[in-house]
Order: sequence, then C-alpha cells, then structure tokens
Amino acid sequence: MTTKNIQLLRVTHLRGPNIWTYRPVIEAWVDIGALEDHPSNTIPGFYERLSELLPGLAEHRCGVGERGGFLLRVRVGTWAGHILEHVVLELQNLAGMRTGFGKARQTSVRGVYKVAFRTRQEQVGRAALVAALDLVMAAMENRPYDLTATIAKLHDMVDALCLGPSTAHIVEAATERGIPHLRLTDGNLVQLGHGASQRRIWTAETDQTSAIAEEIASDKDLTKSLLQSCGVPVPQGRLVKTAEEAWEAAQDIGLPVAIKPYDGNHGRGVSLDLNNRKDIEAAFQLAQRKGGGSVIVEQFINGNEHRLLVVGKQVVAAARGETAWVTGDGQSNIIELVDKQINIDPRRGTGEDAPLNALAPHEGAEIILELERQGFTAYSVPASGEKVLIQRNGNVAFDVSDKVHPSIAAAAALAARVVGLDIAGVDLVLEDITRPLSEQRGAVIEVNASPGLLAHLKPADGQPRPIGKAIIEHLFSAEQNERTDGKVQGRIPVVGVTGTQNTTRIARLIAWLLHISGKQVGLACRDGFYLGARQVDAHDSTHWDAGQRILINRTVDAAVFEHSSRMILSEGLAYDKCTVGVVTDVSGFESLAEFYIDDIDRLYNVVRTQVDVILPHGTAVLNAADPLVVEMAPLCDGKVIFYALDSQLEAITIHRTHGERVLFVRDGKIVLAQGMDEVALIPLAAMKPAKSEKPDMVMAAVAAAWALGVTPDLIMAGLRTFESDPKKNY
Repeated sequence: MTTKNIQLLRVTHLRGPNIWTYRPVIEAWVDIGALEDHPSNTIPGFYERLSELLPGLAEHRCGVGERGGFLLRVRVGTWAGHILEHVVLELQNLAGMRTGFGKARQTSVRGVYKVAFRTRQEQVGRAALVAALDLVMAAMENRPYDLTATIAKLHDMVDALCLGPSTAHIVEAATERGIPHLRLTDGNLVQLGHGASQRRIWTAETDQTSAIAEEIASDKDLTKSLLQSCGVPVPQGRLVKTAEEAWEAAQDIGLPVAIKPYDGNHGRGVSLDLNNRKDIEAAFQLAQRKGGGSVIVEQFINGNEHRLLVVGKQVVAAARGETAWVTGDGQSNIIELVDKQINIDPRRGTGEDAPLNALAPHEGAEIILELERQGFTAYSVPASGEKVLIQRNGNVAFDVSDKVHPSIAAAAALAARVVGLDIAGVDLVLEDITRPLSEQRGAVIEVNASPGLLAHLKPADGQPRPIGKAIIEHLFSAEQNERTDGKVQGRIPVVGVTGTQNTTRIARLIAWLLHISGKQVGLACRDGFYLGARQVDAHDSTHWDAGQRILINRTVDAAVFEHSSRMILSEGLAYDKCTVGVVTDVSGFESLAEFYIDDIDRLYNVVRTQVDVILPHGTAVLNAADPLVVEMAPLCDGKVIFYALDSQLEAITIHRTHGERVLFVRDGKIVLAQGMDEVALIPLAAMKPAKSEKPDMVMAAVAAAWALGVTPDLIMAGLRTFESDPKKNY
C-alpha cells in the first residue's frame, strides 16, 4: 500500500443557509488519495484505536439510525472523509460546543470528498478540523495522540470565542421561537430579529434597559431612597467616608449593622452582623478597598440572602444563598477543613460550569475578616467539634422559584420598576420566602442591573428555569406584526431572487414596488446596494456582507436580495429564512466547475436552497416554463405562485384547478389569477420604457409584490415609475 494521507484542498465557512443545511457549516474539500482504495476495515487496528481514543463516537447514530451506528460503519468499512466528519464533530462536543450535523459526499473526482459539519464558531471549527485530521492519521498510523491537550486547547477557544452561557441560552430560546439572530461583536452583543423589527441583547441587558436606570442601580444610596419613598422595605442606612463616621453611623442606626461598598457588586467587600467598633472599622477598610470610594453602613437584617430575577413586570426565578461552616477535628487547619468539608462538593469550582464557588480562606478578604472576628486565621486548628463560620451569605444558587410568596414577588417587581430596569436582580434578606413580607423583618438590600443568570440556569439545587424564554417573551410582545402561529418573530419581509435570467432587474423592480407601497426597502444586487430610493454603493453587492448591512439596519422594514449559485456555494444565504423566494431557472452549471458542480442535478441542489428557506407563511415564485423549477414546488413550506407567458402550460393549468395563484400573459397584459378567477389585468405597456423589459421578468417581480400584499393598482403605478437605469433612483 502506498503512503496514506488526507489533504485539505479548501476550507470554507458557509455563514448562512447552504446546500447542506439551514445553519452555518464549515465545508472542507479533502483528497484522501490512496485511502480511496483502503476503507477503514482494511486498516489493521484502526477501529480499536479510534474507538479507544474517542469512546463518545459510540453515541453517533450515523445513517444506521441507532446508537453505535457510526462505529458499525467503521467496523464494516467506510472511507476517511466520512470518518473525518464524525471525529471533528466529537472533538467540538468534547470541547463544550455541542454540534450534531455533518455530511460527507464524494465528488466526481476520484478520492476527493466534500465534508461539511456544523460549527457554532468558525475559528473553533477550523481548529477542530485540523485536530481531527491529525487524530485520524494518528489512529491509522498507530502513533500516540495527546487528546487531553487537544481538548484543552479547543475548550479554551470555546470559552474565549463563543457566546457566554447566559447569552447562548437566550439565543437558543429565540431560535426555538423562530426568531433569527446575528452576532454583532466578538462578545455577547446579539441582534434578535431583522431590520426595523429587531431587538438587541447584551447578556442580561436589552435595548430597553435604561442607562439612567443602570446609574440609579449603581448608586445604592439613591436606590434605597427611591425604594423607600415608594413603600418598598429597605434597611435604614447611611453613606460614610471614614471609619470614624462608620462607627458613629452604626451607633445611630443600632447594632448589629452591615457594611458594604457604595458601588460594589457580587457581594465583594460586604460584611454582616457587625457588633463592635473594631469589627466595624475593619469592615469599613475592606469595603473601601473593594469599592474604591464611599461606604454604606446599614441596619443588619437577620435571614438568608435571596436573589429574585425580574423580567418585565414579573419575577421569573428566585434563588437562596447559603451559610458555610466547618467543624474542627483538632488536627486540620481551616484551609484543610474547607477543602475536606466544603470544596469536596463536586458542584463547587472556579469556572462558569460550577454552580457553587470554591472557597479559599487564605485568599478571600471577606472570609479572612470573618475568621478574624472569631479569633481565627486560615491556618488556625479548631478544636474537635468546634464550629467555625466561613461565609455568612454567598452562593445564591439554590432554586426556590416555586416557593416565593406573592407579596415578596410583588415587592421585587415593584423595586425593579421603581429603579426603571426591565431586567433586574433584586436582592432581599428574608427569614422565610414562603411567608408574607409583612410577617417578617425582610428588606430589599440591592437592585442590580445586568444580573447574573447562571444561578437560575444551573442552580446548585432545584430545577433550571427558562430564563431565556421569559426574556424573549418580554422583548417580542404581541404588539408587533410579523407572526407565525400567533407568535412574534421579529422578522421583516425578505425576498430572495435566484437564477440566471434577469435576476438583477427582477430584484430592483421588486424593491421598487415595495418602496412605493410605503416600505423602507434595503436592496442588495449586482447593480449595487440600495436603501430606499438611494444607491449607497454601486459595486456588486451579491455577497454575504452586503446582506448583513441590510439586516442590521434599524430603518429597513423590507429587504430584497439577489443571489447567484456561486454565492450560495461560497458563502451561503445572508438570511436564515425568507418570506418570498423567486427562482427563474436552473441553468449554467458549466461556470461552476471549480465547485465540482458538473451536471444539472448538482446545480438543482444548489438552486433549491432558495425554496428550502421559505417560511411556512411565505411564498415561492416559480417559473412554470422551466421543468426543473416546477419540480421545486413541493419543497416549499409555504404557498406557490407560478408564472409563465403561456397560460396553457401544465403547471399553470393544474395550479389553477387547485385554486392557487398564477400569472401569465394574454393580449399584451399580465393576468393575475386566483384559481379560475382573474383578479387583475396589468398592461405590459405600463412599463417605462416597455420595450426594454422582458414579460417573464416583469411577471416574476409582479408575482413577488402580489405575494407580499401589494395591490394591483400600486403594482401598476410602480411599473409606470420604475427607472431601468441603475444610475438613477431606481
């Protein structure tokens, strides 16, 4: 056997819907060379080495449709391209980026395969591909492979480059609702929806989150004053600037007291249940160091700390904190006791995957101060049976959402509204969250903007809460118009035009017809980039970036895109779904030989992408004169409008008998028909100038406008005023 090798010929990130799937994928062209003659079952020991390296491959069902399906294929014999597909998926999963879609298809060139796999982040996907190739070759050549180091590297990339878990949870909830999303930065700023119907989130902040409200929330003294004036119970307190003032304030308020930084967060610098001057002055120094400014002295409220998450006008989740103790054994110091009795809990850690924090008595300033108050240091050895308090309140991660008394929920919701936050984390100290607020000495101690969500998504105890769903329902209310099954989806009308026959002119005419119907239209086509009636850029704009420029524009309430097969193959569509998809023809595969598109059937699979992405309430506009285009009608999830010059074409006549819409030409007029009823007649002579426009091109545009609800009268007016010269305003 000659030397085995797998060569990457080309790696492309298809960022939108493509010939493989609706979602972004990486497409790799690989040449497996001599391995084409050596499937996996002919390589001694390969199956054993691969399954030992990646035991998770046993979960891959593959085409067999059951657990172990892929490994069965490896055992009986499959090719290197197929194996590479599954290994790269498994590496991404092990790195914490869950993916499941992958396909491998042979091209017309012997040994050359197209391998496509789902990835949530391009750089991670590319790195996983390179790693997968190396792993597969190591298993084939029976050489060592450091899987641990590979997964660690990929995991670091996932942490650094992918959406954070809270933002990802919200995005997943949007996806389940059918709402598209666009990541606007390398961080967690995400657009939900398109154009004028979009909303934006930045983890737990939204485009409804007021900057004034955030400033109020960061000013704890002002927050307390506003809450108190509106009847929300808060602890009595005072702002101080020196340790002496802190002691004086504590005496006036009444011991015990709590001390916290004026602008602190996450419990940093907070000391509780302070009863003497020494402790109060030490707590003041800690709070000032952590906050870097003024300090608040306030009445200590006995009870457990609780975090109530308010979204809109209601509490959607609640969590309780814990008090952490250790018990001495007469031999171990406090650090050792904490490790043996607290940190041993598998729920504790330092990363986002851990619902509880690991405690470090020799490093945490708050813990050090707490120990000092009890006469200990982190290196003290408590007597056998002696209990030592390590942390009074922390790890607010024990779910109590189903136990919240209505009066407590009402107080939390009111606190968020008083501050002005649409999403808020309201911190309360309560003896019992199940009892009425009036029956206990409870109080709101903080209202936080941009609250953490992980305590509710991955609680230490109790069930996770559907925070993302609540936020999406808050952002996309029934006041908006674009719906599917009664649910707002944040969409604007999107029209895609694919084919080779006058697609630029069709796209421009559709945009004009929508424009005169009163919509602000974004258009990306070969003649340039348009906003409304203004040509912003005269360069060819049939590419993904131009499409994104339209979809992120808040002024756009309808969008039209021209697509070529080359764009679909090299980038994918610029949007996830469309309201109307126009297909003029299936022809011209000769120009796509570089993509291994070398026959009409392969081209058909490219062009059909335009029909595959039509929404269930959308419409496919199809040329009835092209038999291959007609074949696409059953692929559409929505309605179909056929157009053709000849009213007697089989596709036209059958469609009419089913009561559906068609367009054809008779006596110099475009006939718009619904079933056997003729709805309108539009003279082709209405075009300006009429002779320069082909009737089938005009029909395609008219059909798209009709599908979007533009009336025949407005369509006729649009035809009269359409400007063929792209250098003019449409």
